[in-house]
Parts: sequence; structure tokens; C-alpha cells
Amino acid sequence: MQANARTNASSIDEITMNMLNYPIGVQDFASIRQGGYVYVDKTELVYKLSRGHIYFLGRPRRFGKSLLVSTLKYYFEGRRDLFEGLRIAGLEQQWQKHPVFVFDFNLGNKKVENGLRDYLLTVIAKGEQDYGIAPLMKPDNSGPMLDAPMRLSHLLGEVHKKTGQQAVILVDEYDKPLLDLMETGQPGDEAQLEANRETLKNFFSTFKAADAHLRFVLLTGITKFSQVSMFSGFNQPDDISIDARFEAICGITEQELYTVFADSIAELAESRGYTVEQMKEELKLRYDGYHFCDKLTDIYNPFSLLNAFAKQMLDNYWFSSGTPSYLLRLLSKCNEDVMQYTCQYFDKKTFIDYKADTAMPLPMIFQSGYLTIKDVNRRFNTYLLDFPNREVREGLTTLLLGNYLQPKEDSKSWVTDIVVALEAADLDLVRRLFTSFLAGTPYSMRPKKTQEQREQYFHYTFYLLMRLISCYTVYTEKQLSEGRADCIIETPKFVYIFEFKLDGTAEEALQQIHDRGYATAYAADTRPLFSIGATFSSKTGTVEGWQAETIQSATRSTP
Repeated sequence: MQANARTNASSIDEITMNMLNYPIGVQDFASIRQGGYVYVDKTELVYKLSRGHIYFLGRPRRFGKSLLVSTLKYYFEGRRDLFEGLRIAGLEQQWQKHPVFVFDFNLGNKKVENGLRDYLLTVIAKGEQDYGIAPLMKPDNSGPMLDAPMRLSHLLGEVHKKTGQQAVILVDEYDKPLLDLMETGQPGDEAQLEANRETLKNFFSTFKAADAHLRFVLLTGITKFSQVSMFSGFNQPDDISIDARFEAICGITEQELYTVFADSIAELAESRGYTVEQMKEELKLRYDGYHFCDKLTDIYNPFSLLNAFAKQMLDNYWFSSGTPSYLLRLLSKCNEDVMQYTCQYFDKKTFIDYKADTAMPLPMIFQSGYLTIKDVNRRFNTYLLDFPNREVREGLTTLLLGNYLQPKEDSKSWVTDIVVALEAADLDLVRRLFTSFLAGTPYSMRPKKTQEQREQYFHYTFYLLMRLISCYTVYTEKQLSEGRADCIIETPKFVYIFEFKLDGTAEEALQQIHDRGYATAYAADTRPLFSIGATFSSKTGTVEGWQAETIQSATRSTP
């Protein structure tokens, strides 16, 4: 996303060189280059990408897709002046000027009848005007034809003849006309969703018919609707979403962070009372962790990094910048929860290909950036998925917790209190905090029909609460030699093993920790270890029983 203004923007006064200008909200490449903003040089990858023909790139929101589209626009327009001093200047020799048409689906109202068609026609009409091409007319000659694919195909052919150059088509956020309408439950939205899907299918079919007139095509978005015939009308684009060649084309790598933003890190560290190394570690925990191929190159969230440097504050900027309403709608419609997808290995096709229904939300969760690849089992070619970093884990868990439980108590203050209690090994306070939080959950939120539903509710509730405690190592459903422990929390000074039962006894829960030897994995650990057996009541909705004991290191290896 953003090479260094110190080497690229010669127009900046030398006095301001020590203060980087961060392009927050600036997505136009020319504005960044001419405005003295810091820019991470991605142009070598842009040049490599430009050698191809038709691509699809999926990345989470605010990850630099629009800036990439803008960069390609100016490159294919032959704006050599904007690229002076960048890597591409030593690679490109010809700088040919191509006709470029940008379709930005962030613009226009796609939720009304013919809204998407009218937006397409607006872009096409501007292209006709810019190149002096007469539009195709209706059979009765009463006005320009309203068939966007036919108008576009005609435009591309005529522009090719007029300029002698093939055209470039850049489509930004192609899936927005679909995501905004998915699973809303609003009258008419489902019909409009189908209409938009058909409009897009017909629009993309133009690319196949006009292939001889196209030099380059790029579609960007969050999700790839590969199983709904979206791209059936033209040659399937080369999906580079998890392609090692282009994994770092959006976002900021660790090497880029430590070189381009070395002074920014030092400045932020000083303002927050950290050493530089401590600040690097904090930035890594909060904003790193995205992996877009099996090479597992660390990619940092560019939006959060730039905001942290500009505002001199560490916060959940990316997550706070927009609520993933479409994701929440999908999760609310299905019987599965995020817990079933974290810390699990999956075949690639289960999270890359997306079918537009609620039966399998995993691809949507992954492609939206709320889960990422954390490891690869190369023997079985499976991928471990989990939250990318603390920002996403905290943000999504808090959002899901509020949506799922609608608690009266503020979750942030609860987390602060529970962390203090765990640091002091005050287990009675831990019990009281769990009890009070769950007691504040509305009775109407708890399922009452079957035992399975009740168990699932408390299991998921507990999981969300534990995931909020992100400053510690927290394992839920950790696989041990004799079974799965409900939860293990590791703090610098203590280890806590929890076992929970619904409508059982605390003694039974505590005995399971003994019988299954959950403490065995910590036989060589010198930290005090506490085992806690607790029970939830499906009647009261809160903690009913609680027993805790200390497991001495000498007895940890004997179940």
C-alpha cells in the first residue's frame, strides 16, 4: 500500500522530511505522489502484474485495493512522471498510453431497481464522451441503448480502432452490489440481489466478446463468488488472492515496516513510553498476522498502522472503521459459530471458493479478513485458520458477544476486571465476575428447547468471554493426551485450567481435570497451576457451582 516520501517526493520541503505525511483516506495514486505522502513502493509488483491479462484479487476492506487500482490506472495511462524514483521506473521502457476505464462499485446506489445498470451506463457514457465515440442507439432512435454490455463492447471496439491501443478495465469492489443485499431480510432485497447478480454476469460477459480489444483486466473485491456463475460469461480470471507472486501487493510487510517507517516506530515508542523493540512487538501483536499464501509472509494491516503512527495511539482502527454487517447477518442465519473455524485445519477449497448462501460462512469470514492462514500442513495440504491478530480477535469477539448475548455489563470493563483478578490469582473474584456478567444476559437470549441448544449456548458464551482476554495465552478446547480441556489460560505468573459443566456439579468438573490428566502438559512448568471446576445453570443462566484448587508441580504428571 503506501515507498517513502523521503526518496520519492522531491517537492517536499526539507524541513518537513522528519514528519511523514500519512495518506489516511487518500486512495488516488497521483494525490499521494504529488501531495508528499508516504508511499510504500509496490510498483515492482505492479509491473509484474501488468504482464498478465485478466486477474481477480481478493483482499479485506481498507487494505489498499483502491490504491492499487489507481496505481494501475496511471501506469496504463503512461503517466511516467508519477513513477519517477520508484522501482518500476527502471523496469518499464515504453510507457504506452492505453484507454483506461475504471468501474468503482463503491459509487452509485446498487440497492434500487436498475441502480447498478445506470451506474455502468454512466461510466460507459463518460468513456464515449472522452473518446468522441457515438453511443449505440435504440432501434427507434429515441436515445442511447440501455444495454450496458452492448454499449461497452461497442465502445471498446471503437476506442481500439481510434487509438490503436487495447483498453484496460479496472473494476474495484465488484462484489459490493451483492454484499450490501445479502441476507438483509428487507422486502425486495433478495430480488434485487438476483437482479444485480444477473447484471454483473452480463457485464462480465463483455470481456470475453471483446477480448481482442482488451490489454488488461483487474477485478478487486472481498469475496470471490466462484460458484454462482458470476464469471461464466467470460474466461475465468487468474485468481491471485493467495498467490505467492503477489502476496504483498497490498498491505505492509515487516521489512517495509522496519525500513520505511523506522522513524515512525521510534516516534510512537517514545510517545507511549516503549523501547523501539517493545513497540515493534506491540505492533506485531496488534496489526500483523495476515498471510495470503502458504509462504506465510507476515503482512501488517496498513490502515491500522498508518492511523497508529498519525494519531500516536494504539487502537483497533481497522475494526472500528466499519461493522461487518453482512458477516453478522450470515452468522445469525446459520447454526454454526466462529469457534468452529478458529485453530482448525481446512482444505483450501473450503475457504477459498464461496457459494452465496448461509450453509458455509467460512469463506466469507476468511476472505473478509477475520480469519487468516496461520500454518500449513504440507503433507496433507491443509491450512490452519485463526484470527490474524489481537485487533481482529478483540473487535470481532466483542461484536459477536454484544450481538449474541446483548449483555447489560460493558465487556471492556469486565475484561479489565477479570485480567486484574487473574493477575492476582483471586479466584473468588473471577467467580463473581463470571456470575455477574452472565446474570446480566437477557433471559430471552438463552435457548430453552433442547439440551443440545442449551449446551451450545453456554459453550459459545464461554468461548467468547475467554477470547476477550487477548492479553494472555488462552486455549479453548485444547487437545491434550486424554481429551480436550474446556479452557486453559496462561499468564506470566499463573496457569489456569477450567472445566465447565451445564447443570452438573463443580465436583464432577474438577474430577474430570484430575481423571484426564489435563495438568500433565505442565509437569515441567514452575508457575502455580490452578484447576477450576464450574457449572452453569440453564435455569438461572449463570454460574451455579464453583470449586478451585492448586495443583502442585510434583503431582502434575500423575492423572
